[in-house]
Amino acid sequence: MCQYLHLLFVSVVIKSAQNYYLARAGWQSGFNKMSSPVIFPYKNLIPIEPGERTPVYLQIAQGMTHLIRNGHLPANHKLPGTRTLSKLLGVHRKTIVAGFNELEMQGWITVLPNKGCFVKNRKAETVKGQLVSFPQVTGYSITTHTLLDHVADNVSSKLSFDDGQPDIRLAYTEQLSARYTTALGRKINRRLWKYQPGIENTFFKNQLVNFLNSTRGLRASPKNIITTRGTEMNLYLAAQALLSVNDWVIVGNPSYHKANMVFQQAGAVLKPVPVDHNGIDVDAIKRLCKRQPVKMVYITPHCHYPTTVILTTERRLQLLELSYRFGFIILEDDYDYDFNFNRNTELPLASIDDKGMVVYVGSFCKTLSPGFRTGFIVAPENLIREINKLKAIIDSNGDPVMEQVLGEMIAEGEIMRHLKKMHQIYRSRRDHFCNQINKMLYSKVDYKLPQGGLAVWLPFRTRLNLSAVSKACLAGGLQLPATLLYQTKDLTALRLGFATLNDIECAVALKILSKAIAVQSA
Repeated sequence: MCQYLHLLFVSVVIKSAQNYYLARAGWQSGFNKMSSPVIFPYKNLIPIEPGERTPVYLQIAQGMTHLIRNGHLPANHKLPGTRTLSKLLGVHRKTIVAGFNELEMQGWITVLPNKGCFVKNRKAETVKGQLVSFPQVTGYSITTHTLLDHVADNVSSKLSFDDGQPDIRLAYTEQLSARYTTALGRKINRRLWKYQPGIENTFFKNQLVNFLNSTRGLRASPKNIITTRGTEMNLYLAAQALLSVNDWVIVGNPSYHKANMVFQQAGAVLKPVPVDHNGIDVDAIKRLCKRQPVKMVYITPHCHYPTTVILTTERRLQLLELSYRFGFIILEDDYDYDFNFNRNTELPLASIDDKGMVVYVGSFCKTLSPGFRTGFIVAPENLIREINKLKAIIDSNGDPVMEQVLGEMIAEGEIMRHLKKMHQIYRSRRDHFCNQINKMLYSKVDYKLPQGGLAVWLPFRTRLNLSAVSKACLAGGLQLPATLLYQTKDLTALRLGFATLNDIECAVALKILSKAIAVQSA
């Protein structure tokens, strides 16, 4: 603390001295004939310890170097004369001369006859292996991954739409805090802090298996599961383990943009197929399979991203049969499975797959909160072993404390109680959101009430400039990120999350959106 306060004091002193001096002297770039900055607090900022092994002149040179490198003595700044500085620091003038000679030799200052000593304008030049600033670019060529370019919108408004995230204000904060405190307080859990590459938390694995089998009917064992840090890591590991360059991967049109990026980065060729009110078009998949071997079909059957439609039972069975016939992998991403508002819940394809063609992925990131990064991959044992090898490279230890806490929450039924509570809140918010849409936008959009997930898909009846709508919303105090805008020759639509908005916020947000759309429609 004392060290921090000292640094804070030094910073304030430096800034005050610089501001005062620059204001008085009218400092300009280039060498000039300004008077020496005697007000600069050299005595305070260049500590000298006569009893140290380092000679005093080197201590002075090192102190000056530190001030220059941190920008406190700017480029072209004139230093005090040797006599003046010797008086300020209380040392012999010859000591200052020796210090200046050292600084000049190292390239920190320039000595001009009859003018004085000036801080050299070095920018990023190297001096004896040291840099004034870190290089901004590499000295060698690198591969730029343009496929992965993704510029996130900076949220600058109090109100903002998302693509279907949970409300962090409703997060399980107090319970999680208590759980972490208890888990960290047990002596037996100190083992979790060790570096344990490849060693899994058996307790958590067993609880996770029980949870997935009871809620999704998977019939899995601990050997069929690997834990990850969320959906994106699930997709990345699966793609790295399963895909090769030029493999065909079928996705819905439209589909989850991050999944598309992951598959393309792995070298795969994307083949989009239509998505209608019954889900992904299985007949279109069949036609593609007859043309060329397909390696993988990526689906979000419980709540298609972004259109929110549910893949029907008939199409699920047809897709599974095609997989058996043509040998393609089904990557089933059930990112929103825990939020189903329909009593007749469709079980995952993985629950009825008896030939090992389905790789099932999901997470707890929406169940608890996006910052609670725990996901899972469920697949046959041989694939899990291969994925585990890849995971060991980038995340060998995982988060054992988080896993312990989550395992205890599952074992004691807290997860199910929390989900039941969130179901009631989010169902109410969905209904209110859709009622407001019916009042404000019904003539503009053609949508259906989503039976699951935390977002609504709004296709417009006529074409609109969605970028202009987004700008108008921002001017009105509402953020409408670019990732929610779907605009092609044949489609104009928005995917709007409703879970993060309470009833009042929802009404205000939709009113701003409705006004922006009305202006563009006029």
